[in-house]
Amino acid sequence: MDINKILSSVDHTLLSQTATWAEIKGICDDGIKYSVASVCIPPAFVKQAKDYVGEGLKICTVIGFPNGYNTTAVKVAEAVDAVKNGADEIDMVINIGALKDKKYDYILNEIREIKSAIGDKILKVIIETCLLSEEEKIKMCHIVSASGADFIKTSTGFSSGGATREDIALFAAHKAPHLKIKAAGGISSLSDAEEFLSLGAERLGTSRIIKIIKNTDSGMGY
Repeated sequence: MDINKILSSVDHTLLSQTATWAEIKGICDDGIKYSVASVCIPPAFVKQAKDYVGEGLKICTVIGFPNGYNTTAVKVAEAVDAVKNGADEIDMVINIGALKDKKYDYILNEIREIKSAIGDKILKVIIETCLLSEEEKIKMCHIVSASGADFIKTSTGFSSGGATREDIALFAAHKAPHLKIKAAGGISSLSDAEEFLSLGAERLGTSRIIKIIKNTDSGMGY
């Protein structure tokens, strides 16, 4: 697969609790240099990052992150604030306990409220696959497909596991045709990236792909 296709699918990610502006600025620089889809950064850095990159790079941030159990009103307020600060894309975490309680209408309505609040900005819905049964994953494919969101996303990267090939194949088999897939967490090589894309993912949430490319550029190999 062409390396530029992989890079154009990457949400270059830095969501560490210890992230500094110097580090965020660095991934923005890398994001522009390597023409990634977006950089995914903490909400507190969105305005500074957008002021820095202007229209040269899409800024993505996270809502209800990483646990998802904020109230809907809080998530909506977070999303509105992020867009006001310049976010182009929003990655939200569902209320996983509500899914376990089979409160499907609650989850659907929450996603719809957030999507309505952010208008034409891209919304990705993180369902944290490592905590779900197969039945729950399939149910979320149906809910997210009906919600108006743009992507279903596997993972926060802050729980017990990340994206798996099996989950991407499951999403592809059960989502509506218009809904896109984002694989995130544990994507550690170009072969991983290529395989996830070949299985149906259109975005990759990862911090490692750019590091690999940079090492290759400097002659270190991978």
